Amino acid sequence: MRIDFDPAALSRNEFYRLLTATVVPRPIAWVSTTSADGTHNLAPHSFFTIASVAPPVVQFTSVGRKDTLRNVEATGQFVVNLAPEGLFEQINDTGTDFPHGVSEFEAAGIGSEPSLRVKPPRVAGSPVALECEVHTTLGIGDATVVFGRVVHAVVSQEVLVDGHPEISRMKPLSRLGKDEWGTVGDVREISRIRHADWQGPAGDR
Repeated sequence: MRIDFDPAALSRNEFYRLLTATVVPRPIAWVSTTSADGTHNLAPHSFFTIASVAPPVVQFTSVGRKDTLRNVEATGQFVVNLAPEGLFEQINDTGTDFPHGVSEFEAAGIGSEPSLRVKPPRVAGSPVALECEVHTTLGIGDATVVFGRVVHAVVSQEVLVDGHPEISRMKPLSRLGKDEWGTVGDVREISRIRHADWQGPAGDR
């Protein structure tokens, strides 16, 4: 038996909790920005994915108008830092609703390093950083989707195997429902089947 949920019959927060508990796991964009007056901001955003490969564009969603969105709109630049398992508590710290003008880098004691192509700094302890310039933004309801063209990428040598970023070494965190976070866990591999090699549905093979 299935239970029906009507978005029109639920409050915004009730359906938000349902969506974030069922659209899982969600990768985390640990976004660093710089305000017009030079304050560095850092915040996790779990509505994050790739929008395009050519040109390389990533996207994240700001629910409400937060410092990340204000800075992106003011400067047109941001950095997506991978959120690694080893910085779990620090990532959570940067989700705190600090007053406007407070740098999460300083408040949470997170080391930074200069970016190559954009002004916002990278997280020094993150194994991957994507430096981005804003492609466009799209307002939808109470949220804004930010599309950023990746102008430079950097990957720590320690997570590369034969030039390929290995997930077992990057150890990215993901967001689940409520206050739950996910780690990588077991990794399974399977190749996509060409039509020429098709042997029927998986359940019949």
